[in-house]
Parts: sequence; C-alpha cells; structure tokens
Amino acid sequence: MKKTTNPIPYEASHPGYLLKDELDARNIQQSDFAVEIGMQKTMLNEIIKGKRPITSDIAILLETVLQIPADYWMRFQSQYEIDLARIKEKNIQKVENIKSWAIIKELVPVAYFKKIGYLVNDLTIDIAKIMEVYAINSITELAVQYENKKFAFHRKSDKLTVNMKNVWAWNMVAEYEAKTQKVNEFEVDNLSGLYKDLHAVFYENSSTVEQVKDTLNNYGIKFVVVNKLEQTPIDGYTFWSGDNPAIALTLRHQRIDNFAFTLMHEIGHIICHLVQDKNLHFFDSTDNISLVPQLEDEADHFAQNTLVSPQVWSEITELPQFDDENINNIATKHHIHSAIILGQINYKFNSYNIANEIDKKLY
Repeated sequence: MKKTTNPIPYEASHPGYLLKDELDARNIQQSDFAVEIGMQKTMLNEIIKGKRPITSDIAILLETVLQIPADYWMRFQSQYEIDLARIKEKNIQKVENIKSWAIIKELVPVAYFKKIGYLVNDLTIDIAKIMEVYAINSITELAVQYENKKFAFHRKSDKLTVNMKNVWAWNMVAEYEAKTQKVNEFEVDNLSGLYKDLHAVFYENSSTVEQVKDTLNNYGIKFVVVNKLEQTPIDGYTFWSGDNPAIALTLRHQRIDNFAFTLMHEIGHIICHLVQDKNLHFFDSTDNISLVPQLEDEADHFAQNTLVSPQVWSEITELPQFDDENINNIATKHHIHSAIILGQINYKFNSYNIANEIDKKLY
C-alpha cells in the first residue's frame, strides 16, 4: 500500500473561524445566534476565537440551526487537534535538530561535506546524511565514537598539524564511498596480471585515475579518490570493505610518480597484510613517520620492486649519469614511465637536484 504524507500546516485552523465566516455570510449577529442555540455569548465568542473546542453536543446544535452536518464540524475539530499535535511535534523535532546540529558542527567539518555535495541545507536531511556516512544511529553515538576513535597504523609527525576531526571525516567518507561500489570478486591468486596492467596505465598516463579505478575494480579491489581536507596529511588508506579490499587516495601531490608509488604501497598492504587480517586499517602519508615501521617497510619494498624490478634497477644503477636521455631510454625500453624511474632515483640516492625536464604531472 502506498504511504501518503500529509503536509504539516504552518498554523492550525480552528473550526470557530469557519463558524464566524458562516455567521457573517448569513448576516447573523453572534448575540442573536447565542440565544438561538441556547449558549452564553461569552462561550460562543470563545469558540469563534478558537479558545474553546466544538464538542459533539455543540456540533449537533450547529447542525440543527445551520443545517451543516454535525460530523463536518467534528471532522474539522479533529483535524485542528491533529494539526496542533503535528505542529508541536515538528517544533520539538526542529529544536532537537538544532541541538543535534550544534554537536555535529563540533565534530564534523560541515563546510567540507557541503563542498563535496553531501549536504543540502536542510537540517533533517543533512543530519540523516551525516548519520549515514558515519554509520551511527544517534548523535550521541557520534560524540562517543569521536572520543574513542583510534586510528591504528596512522603515521604521525611532529612537523605536521593534524586535525583529527578532519582525519576522521576523510576516513568515514572513504569507507562510505567504498561501501557503495560494486566490483568483481577478489581473488589474491588472480593478481599476477594486475601489476602489468597498472604499469601500462602508468606508462600511458592518460585519464590515469579513471583507468586505475577500472583496472582495480576488474581485479576485485575497490578504489576511491577522496577530496583533501586541511590538516589531513593522508595520501592513502587501505581497509576491507564488505567482501573486497579497498584503497582510498587523496592525490595531494598530483604527480604520476607519487600516485603510482602510493597506489602500489597500498596494494602492498593488501597483499602482505590485509589478506591475512581483514580488521587492519592502514593510513599512510609520505610526509610522516610510521608507528609500525616493519609493516610500512614491507609495503614500501613491495611498491619499489613492483614499479621498478630489481633487474631493471640494476640497469639503472649502471647508467653513466642520471640525465633525461638515459632515464627516458631505459623507461622506453621497459615501458616504465620516466617520472617513476626518476622518483626512484631521487628517493634511493636521496638526490632531488637532478637536472631534468621529465614531465611528472598526473594526467
């Protein structure tokens, strides 16, 4: 059965107003009408002003004199009382929404959620959306979770100012967006072709983010790009979502070498750690120091060796000099993007002043 929704009026209309209109239309004085129905004038006046209800006895009197059915007056009175109750409930809900929104503003970066299109400037809808994104059943639960939230494996640095409210929001948006994605079944044994496919995407570097998403989805890995927030130095986040692993990136640097390394680092977490324990969560930033160096080192090594194999790296180390021509030649030979090779050279030799014109931009 289709459910109907009755609009809540701004103001409830008392049947006494209708009675006044009826008397005015018939040119009947209120004093004369009071005498005719055997009612005190003050009592009639209170009905007309909406200060006294029309009872069933009064409805019968009105029916007798005005020839308007008693059930009409009773329906009008009943609707008035229902409207009053709904208006009262609406006002109570409005007050509760205001209180809830005050808490939300303390714990949620509301401006960010507006920017990414989650909020529509309707408190009822917006509160429901926040509760959906944060996977909570009450605003009280939001406050409790904020106090108890622990960001396991989150890299920290004394050099950076981290806003935990923003970090938590970034985290919840990533999980919420991943939850809505439908991807192929994930089989860790089927990933042999993934690295080759990703290399081809990196090498071409055209609509790279979209192609990476399609590639990962084909192999059963969810992929989300989350808009960055201030004081949220997260590059990547790896976690389990439903029946699939998921990767969220923020694209803070917009460079193909950084994008490729961060992505492969997160895939390393999936292969080396997440498939063994789906409850793990990895928050990663290239600017930060890991609280779990062993796990991060393993993911780093996976990324380095997958992007540039040890065999190719041996060839790189034998180059007479690291100039554009030599880097481009070996990149072309092995179908590896030049910026990825340059990034590895920069990192492993701690040398970032190599003169070059290699395009690092992520396209």
